[in-house]
Amino acid sequence: MSGIARRDLILAGVGCGAFGMANLWGTSTMAAPAMITRAIPSTGEAMPVIGLGTWQVFDVGPDDRSRQPLREVLRRLVDAGGRMIDSSPMYGRAEAVAGDLVADMELRRRVFLASKVWTSGREEGVAQLRRSAQLLRTDVIDLMQIHNLVDWRTHLATLRQMKAEGHIRYIGITHYTTSALPELARILETEPGIDFVQAGYSLATRAAETRLLPVAAARGVAVIVNQPFEEGDLFRRVRGETLPRWAVEFDCTSWAQLFLKYLIAEPAVTCVIPATSSPAHMEDDLKAGFGMLPDTRQREQIRRFWDSL
Repeated sequence: MSGIARRDLILAGVGCGAFGMANLWGTSTMAAPAMITRAIPSTGEAMPVIGLGTWQVFDVGPDDRSRQPLREVLRRLVDAGGRMIDSSPMYGRAEAVAGDLVADMELRRRVFLASKVWTSGREEGVAQLRRSAQLLRTDVIDLMQIHNLVDWRTHLATLRQMKAEGHIRYIGITHYTTSALPELARILETEPGIDFVQAGYSLATRAAETRLLPVAAARGVAVIVNQPFEEGDLFRRVRGETLPRWAVEFDCTSWAQLFLKYLIAEPAVTCVIPATSSPAHMEDDLKAGFGMLPDTRQREQIRRFWDSL
């Protein structure tokens, strides 16, 4: 997303990322609140609703200057209770960077590593899956997804075998375009054993609400939301606008939190994965996973406000 657009909003007093996670619950000795979680339907395992995407932002070199902000992003994620880190071979060096940092920071037991297979052919798929495990520096990948449905029938059979053998814990399918939503839904309806579906969904792009989420809920499939900020377009659209006063009714103090809380309030959504290399943005995003969420009336209020801009 656009760091400039979002930074301007935060500096204008709309965001709260710079205040520190401690301010979420004050400085008293009372126990810190826990992030909202959703159960992964196929197992019941609890998944915190805010995770981290690595597309573009983790594609950096080995130097400390490039990696230090990412190290802080990961620290804030896990300190707040977040777990999911989503990557792909398509994301350049992101898998390797994520794997290095998680290992160096000794975070493996506290995070949920998700990656993807993005190639054609069984042998090529197996080789890529093994390479991802090496780069992520883990024996077992928590979630392996078929990226953008590339050769999905071949890879689904491979992933089922790898899950049975204990190399992966969950199976998923993904796409990022609205046009792919019907195909994602059809696969969920016809193919057993899929634990997760990942798709684009935002306040500006709400087609998933009618074209995918009902099917995922009915089939007991967890939903990961990518592109929640539309690469910064949502922030650009509200530049110069004042956060509505009624946002405080659901513990919302920034535009990022409003955009994320709208998505999290959808019961079918399991986890949202905003991608960022900014510790302040990560902190702001994480706060969306705490406190009240908008109810049905408030979500409609958010939609009307957005559509009026």
